[in-house]
Amino acid sequence: MNYNYTVAERFMRYVQIDTQSDPNATCFPSTEKQKDLAKVLAAELKEIGAVEIDFDEYGYVYASIESNTDKQVPVICFCAHMDTAPDASGTNVKPILHKNYQGEDIILPDDPTQIITTERHVYLKERLGDDLITASGLTLLGADDKAGVAIIMDFVHYLIQHPEIPHGKIRILFTPDEEVGRGVENVNMKKLGAQFGYTLDGGERGALEAESFSADGATAVIHGISAHPGYAKGKMVNSMKIAAEFIEALPKDSWSPETTENREGYIHPVSVEGTLEKTTVKFIVRDFDTARLQIHENRLENILKEVVGRHKGARYEFSVYEQYRNMMDMIKNCSYIMDYAEEAMKRAGVQAKNHLIRGGTDGSRLSFMGMPCPNIFTGEMAIHSRHEYVSVQDMQKAVDTLVHLVQVWEEKGIQ
Repeated sequence: MNYNYTVAERFMRYVQIDTQSDPNATCFPSTEKQKDLAKVLAAELKEIGAVEIDFDEYGYVYASIESNTDKQVPVICFCAHMDTAPDASGTNVKPILHKNYQGEDIILPDDPTQIITTERHVYLKERLGDDLITASGLTLLGADDKAGVAIIMDFVHYLIQHPEIPHGKIRILFTPDEEVGRGVENVNMKKLGAQFGYTLDGGERGALEAESFSADGATAVIHGISAHPGYAKGKMVNSMKIAAEFIEALPKDSWSPETTENREGYIHPVSVEGTLEKTTVKFIVRDFDTARLQIHENRLENILKEVVGRHKGARYEFSVYEQYRNMMDMIKNCSYIMDYAEEAMKRAGVQAKNHLIRGGTDGSRLSFMGMPCPNIFTGEMAIHSRHEYVSVQDMQKAVDTLVHLVQVWEEKGIQ
């Protein structure tokens, strides 16, 4: 498209607003500072010319672009999350633009031990000549998912600047707390009022994702027996030692995040908290095949039962709760939404690549809330780390894709 993109400028402003979410908080959003970006986005949407702008008490931002066609076209939502991951600091992010990248090592100035290389980040070899944005070495960048936020904002700007482009009604949704698994917990689906959606939260150029993990959480509580350590012989049963033995009994060469790929599922201990008398171990359980979650959970409990059974007087509790499900279970019933995205990418000069999400997105939950919602690329790479980077040209191609996508939907509408 012949367009003076605003996506890079927007992105570099947005990442400087600290929006890190907190996995230990019970309030919503989990951090009030996420609303700082929400306020900025709501104000900019109004300035651009979007309508039906609503920044609510939960930190969600809703907005619309009204239809300009006489055809009956489903309402389409574009969604991105505003928060950044708790895995690395999101405070005082200093974005740096590296123009015309030629494959050299990128030494991040605020911590020269942080070096981004093509050996470690092979996708960089595909981005020679692009303009890259990184952080300065002390923080993550926030491309996950402020690249998605900036892409949607530039898309809205483009569409309102070009009223000659035919499209149906478009809804915009920016969410908090995606990184802590609560992103759509308080979305008002009736207010959103969209039939189909797309999240902007994917990685390399062309990535199109309609399959996520199905996910459960599991909790093992191990109960020991307390006794005075000076007189504990034959009496004390230390729950922390049993928990350590339990974790040690897990396979070393399989069934874990560090040993699996593609469609392989896993279990993963994420926290241990305990005292002599009681220790709690929390797990996440993941697989693309929802039915296999039960198999993983049974196996995990059997290991727990066997280990605890070696210690007279010890006992355990084991519980499981649902987190999210593979969105393909919903998207397969309306696969044309993927076909339309592939066609839009083709028109934008992008080769679509169907990827698996070895994780979850807001789209996973939204799909099961009645709005099938695959995921489109943004260029965000090395996410949740201080090596995070994004290509400006990838973001621009994502803007192009959205502009073409709403036209494809309009073309398929009913006269």
